[in-house]
Amino acid sequence: MVIEQIEIGGFQIFCYIMGDKQTGEGIVVDPGGPAEPILRRASSGGITKITYIVNTHCHVDHTAGNKEMHDATAAPIAIHEADAQGLMRQNPGMLTMFNAMASPPATVLLHDGDAIRFGNESVQVIHTPGHTPGGICLYFPGYVLTGDTLFVGGVGRTDLPGGSYEVLKASIRNKLFTLPDNTIVLPGHNYGYTPTTTIGAEKAENMFV
Repeated sequence: MVIEQIEIGGFQIFCYIMGDKQTGEGIVVDPGGPAEPILRRASSGGITKITYIVNTHCHVDHTAGNKEMHDATAAPIAIHEADAQGLMRQNPGMLTMFNAMASPPATVLLHDGDAIRFGNESVQVIHTPGHTPGGICLYFPGYVLTGDTLFVGGVGRTDLPGGSYEVLKASIRNKLFTLPDNTIVLPGHNYGYTPTTTIGAEKAENMFV
C-alpha cells in the first residue's frame, strides 16, 4: 500500500493518497487544495490512475479541491450518505475563504462497513459521526485515516451544524478505540506536535475522550 500524507491549503489540512503501486490505481482522500501538486505527488509514488475522490466529511476545507480533482481525473466523488446533501450546500463565504469552487455531487454514497477498492488494495469505511453526521474514517490493517474525528491529542470541533460532542466521543471510544493499539492514526489536520499518532497513545493521553 502506498500512503502519501500531504499538507495542503492554508489551514494545515492533510490530504492523503493511497494506492496500489503494482496496478498504479489509487484514491485521493480530502483534496483540500489544488489538484496539480496532489497528482504530481501521486505520480512520483507510482500512482497514475485515481479511481475515487473520497471525502471524510462535507466541510469545505476538506472538499475545496473536489471539482479540480474531478475535472483532472474523472474519478467519482465518494462521501457518506449522511453528508451528501451537506456537500452540495456549502456556504458561499466559506468557498471564498478557501478559494474553492463548489463541489460536484457525490455519485458514490458510502455506508459503515463498505470497502473502497483500488487495484489489489482496499480500505474499510468506519462511520464516525459527531463532527458531522456523515463523518467517516478509513481503516486498513496498521493504519486508520481519521479525518476530523480524531487528531493528535485532540478531536474535531462539534459546535458546527450537525455536530455533537457526545456522539463524537462515542464514535471514538466505541469504534476507533477498539482498533489495535499499534494502529497508526493519520489525522485530517496537522494540529499536533507530530503529524501522526497511534490508537494506543490517544487512548492513554487524549484528554478529550
